[in-house]
Amino acid sequence: MYQKLLKNIQARINSKENKNKVNMRSSDDVSSDSTSMKSNQNKPITNNHKTSNNSSSITNNNISHGANTAKNEDEKDEYSIEDLLNAEVSLREVQNADDRKALFIKKLKLCCIIFDFTVGDLDQNHQLAKEMKRTYLLELVEYISQSKHWFSEDCVPVILEMIGTNLFRSLPPPVYDDFDPEEDEPNFDPSWPHLQFVYEFFHRFVMTADVKVIRRYIDKRFLLNMIDLFNSEDPRERDYLKMILHRIYGRCMPFRSFIRKAMNNILYPVIYLNVRHNGISELLEILGSIINGFALPLKEEHVLFLRNVLIPMHKVSFLSQFHAQLAYCVTQFIQKDPSLASSVIGGMLKFWPNVSCQKELLYLNELEEVLELTGTQQLEKVIEPLFHRISHSICSNHFQVAERALFLWNNDIIATFTSDHRKKILPIIYPALQKNYSKHWNSTVSSLTLNIIRIFKEMDKELYEEVARNYKNGRQSPTIKKQKRDSKWKAIQQMSNMNKLLK
Repeated sequence: MYQKLLKNIQARINSKENKNKVNMRSSDDVSSDSTSMKSNQNKPITNNHKTSNNSSSITNNNISHGANTAKNEDEKDEYSIEDLLNAEVSLREVQNADDRKALFIKKLKLCCIIFDFTVGDLDQNHQLAKEMKRTYLLELVEYISQSKHWFSEDCVPVILEMIGTNLFRSLPPPVYDDFDPEEDEPNFDPSWPHLQFVYEFFHRFVMTADVKVIRRYIDKRFLLNMIDLFNSEDPRERDYLKMILHRIYGRCMPFRSFIRKAMNNILYPVIYLNVRHNGISELLEILGSIINGFALPLKEEHVLFLRNVLIPMHKVSFLSQFHAQLAYCVTQFIQKDPSLASSVIGGMLKFWPNVSCQKELLYLNELEEVLELTGTQQLEKVIEPLFHRISHSICSNHFQVAERALFLWNNDIIATFTSDHRKKILPIIYPALQKNYSKHWNSTVSSLTLNIIRIFKEMDKELYEEVARNYKNGRQSPTIKKQKRDSKWKAIQQMSNMNKLLK
């Protein structure tokens, strides 16, 4: 594939050069003839032996100059677009190991040339140089993927320079202030034809290179620049970053603590400053895999991460974009240490949405997953605030929220816990059930409510009748409610009058 691309590009370059040569010949023929005649007339007659000596010395100088030029070409640190137009041989065709390594380094340096994809090609050479760089990148990816003896420590600094030059860049401003992946089209990076192969090369390098060499040459600044790229709007780039960073985390143990702290520093502004970030879901996927590998007992650092980062992330306004990954991280913690379940439920109740029905649906879905993993002892700690919140959701005017709350009793674990603690739970949720059954506008919600009432009646009929009787006796008549409301308004009016007199 590489050879075919290289031949096509070289043929296009040669065709253009031939056209230029033909055009130059027609304009230079006349001038060259007249110049040669004048030079012959003015040239003095010299010795033939002297002339031959001069010509041989000139030839030797040209040869030595050509050798030095070739040597300097291989040792150049910086290359230009013109250098890309000179096609190099394939790495497979070079038999000598030292020559192959030198050619590998040269092609890495050629790939450090950056092209601006936001503007059109200035000329044909510019377009050909772009294609040639893409061809070199493809060859480098194939070379390190298929060759068993490609790795050399001398190449690592050049490799990291090529990766950093291409990837570490200023990201453009966001196209959407409130990007929604379900409604808005993602903003793809125009330079992806080059970035794709750079990321693929980076991924193969991290997978196959010696771990000790990676630790020696990749520093914290390199990792920070890499983590900053997670804010890219291109989902393809974020997927590559996710794979590569996870691979580095797995292979390089000394970097693990630093990587976790760097990811936390990205999440803190999202939580406490309401800053939007495009790569939250990818970062949480990495964290979910990291949490899955935590050793027991959990360190205090990890528990603080749950309480200070993961639980407060539920209050973020764009929770729907990463809720699945966040819920996975939370449930991983509970599976590791079930005693954390009460803290998780308490945190969710603290940040429970009062306005957004879509967020409340997400909370109810996650709550069911958490309750399935929670033991009886942990649930008993939060039984009253938990079922007070569920009762509010049951009588919600939004029919989807009410349905989702009533569907909780389809879960065997929740139904069993409710049966065991019915003396505490039924008095809490009975007013909501009664309100739904008599007044809710949605027929489906009313029928589901009736099913829950039947379950409680079959469970303990005497308890149900007692709770119903207490609820009926405790209800205040509309007249008493109006009197209390009027007395409160009178008290407020009196306080207002007192303030006016004091002024």
